[in-house]
Amino acid sequence: MSPLLRKVSGKDCLKILCNKFGFKIARQRGSHVLITKETEHGKVGTVIPQHMELKIGTLKAILEQAKISENEFSKFI
Repeated sequence: MSPLLRKVSGKDCLKILCNKFGFKIARQRGSHVLITKETEHGKVGTVIPQHMELKIGTLKAILEQAKISENEFSKFI
C-alpha cells in the first residue's frame, strides 16, 4: 500500500480535485462523474466513481489521468 495515499470516498476525491486543483464537473452518468480541466497542454479529464471507498489502485489511476502527483493530492486528505 502506498504510504502517501489512503482510501477516500469518491465524493471526497471529487471535492478535492474540484476545489483544490481547478477541475469542473463535465457530466455524470449513474454513479460516475466525469471531470475536466483546461491546461497549457490541452484538456485533462478523468472519471470518478461515487463509491463509499475508492481502492488505492483506482485512486492512483484517477490521479494519473488527472496529471496530479500522489504527493500533491495527499496534502489534502
